[in-house]
Amino acid sequence: MKYLIKKIYLVLFLVIFLPFSTESFASDNREVYSKNDISNYFSGIISAEQALNNNSFRFLNKAQSLKNKHTNFNVQFIRAMILLEKFKQAFVFAKNIWKEDVFFFEADLLLGIQAFVNEDYINAEKHFNRISKISEYDLLLEDLLGKILIVWTKASQNKKEDSFQSINNIPEHFGNLKKIQNSFLHCYFDTSKTQAAFEDLVNSKDTNFSRYNFFLANHLLFKKKKLEAKKRIDSARKIHNSNLLIKQVQNFLANNKSAKIKNFFNCKNSKDILAEIFYVIANLYSSQEDYQMSNFYLKISLFLNNKFVTNKTLLAENLFYEKKYEQSKKIYNSLKLIGSAYSWYASISVSIILSNIGNIENAIFILKQEFDLLKNPNLEHYFELANFYKDSEYYDESIKFYTMALENIEQDHNLIPKILYRRGTSYERLGNWKQSEIDLKKSLKILPDQPEVLNYLAYGWIEKNKNINQTLEMLKKATSIKKNDGYIIDSLGWAYYVSENYIEAEKYLQRAVEILPLDPIINDHYADTLWMLNKDIQARYFWNHVLNLSTTKQELKDTLSKKIIFGINKNL
Repeated sequence: MKYLIKKIYLVLFLVIFLPFSTESFASDNREVYSKNDISNYFSGIISAEQALNNNSFRFLNKAQSLKNKHTNFNVQFIRAMILLEKFKQAFVFAKNIWKEDVFFFEADLLLGIQAFVNEDYINAEKHFNRISKISEYDLLLEDLLGKILIVWTKASQNKKEDSFQSINNIPEHFGNLKKIQNSFLHCYFDTSKTQAAFEDLVNSKDTNFSRYNFFLANHLLFKKKKLEAKKRIDSARKIHNSNLLIKQVQNFLANNKSAKIKNFFNCKNSKDILAEIFYVIANLYSSQEDYQMSNFYLKISLFLNNKFVTNKTLLAENLFYEKKYEQSKKIYNSLKLIGSAYSWYASISVSIILSNIGNIENAIFILKQEFDLLKNPNLEHYFELANFYKDSEYYDESIKFYTMALENIEQDHNLIPKILYRRGTSYERLGNWKQSEIDLKKSLKILPDQPEVLNYLAYGWIEKNKNINQTLEMLKKATSIKKNDGYIIDSLGWAYYVSENYIEAEKYLQRAVEILPLDPIINDHYADTLWMLNKDIQARYFWNHVLNLSTTKQELKDTLSKKIIFGINKNL
């Protein structure tokens, strides 16, 4: 197979390169495009596709004779250098290949950044203007990036009015990013509207701007308003209790470590603001599961501001999703030095990595050791340890720590319904439906509109052929809240099946199968319904489909084998 791939790439190379310079393959020009160049180029491309950055750089570095003829070589080589943090080498390369009459995004981006760092803002603006006139690549994002970067070249030249005016050039559909840049500009120029601009962001009901509570608190600390900063962070923690950065900032403030918060970021430093811009873009790419491009922009962000070490969390997460577990683990371990919130988060993340590579017992042992080292464990520590136990199918231990979390929680805390739900599901997995039902009901009493909890309790009742009418109403409510959840739709269809309304059951179960076509249980439910509607051929087709799914458990396979022969029989 490997040889076939190489052959295909060789054909592609010829198709791509021959139109540029057929004479370059002549006998007196063999050094230009030798077989080694071709081999190294495509080995570099393949390595890049596999996120093997060291290999990609090593191969591409040997094929630099291609730089004057092949744009994609230049793109991949620059990206490889940035991903390996070889910025000096990348700047030199970008300068060597840059041409006034040829647009090349990566080269202009790097040369603009280099000029910006050297405070040569006129040259930086020249390169960023070229980016904003983009005619290739990702039209939206890179056009947006150029316009934002121009704002900060103007601001860095103390052109206050021009920089605020430049924000208007950012496309309207990037309204949230315009708001963010506006807040940072007010902060950079230290206007009287700075605090109000940040508060407008964090109080938004339409978008989650929880991260910007940090920047508001940071601004207040620079203004020597520590008590106000603490009040803001304490309030944010109640709303965004899972935000790691806010957790850590709260801990710093409680322990009189304001200097650490101020060291992360200074809005009077335009390089810090540029770093935040690239961090936001890295997040956008990560959300699209393009981890290589996310890391490309993240490395630029960290180059511009290496003090904001909490941002390395995104790098660790990206590497985890790329299954580069050792690299991810190394970064997580480095995060432990930041503070207690990041240390505990890193410990959980490392344990998840160990669990993913099949070392579950060691993962649990290490995490429990880390937990025992905590001086004053709080309810979140109990809750997160319990979650890890539950996800690892250690249900007895999960119940123990969920219970401890509930014993250490304020009566009106917004985590109570979630803890009760998760403890209830652990009880159910252990076969203790009575206790599970109690916890699920308590959770819904506190917070009635939880689709997952409604579904879990309702499905439990369906399995016991109990409270079917109430179950139908609960599941209708759950599907109205979470309209495209295949599991909830399946539960509603199955509730109709149990109530012998097979026509309605088919409607919902067919939709559930469309959403989750590889789920064995959902397909089995749908096949059962088809059988009851005298659609025998279709039913057997779906039972056979389930039988061939790799995720189908043996117990279900045994039942399916009988159904395929005999159909549905009460004696099965």
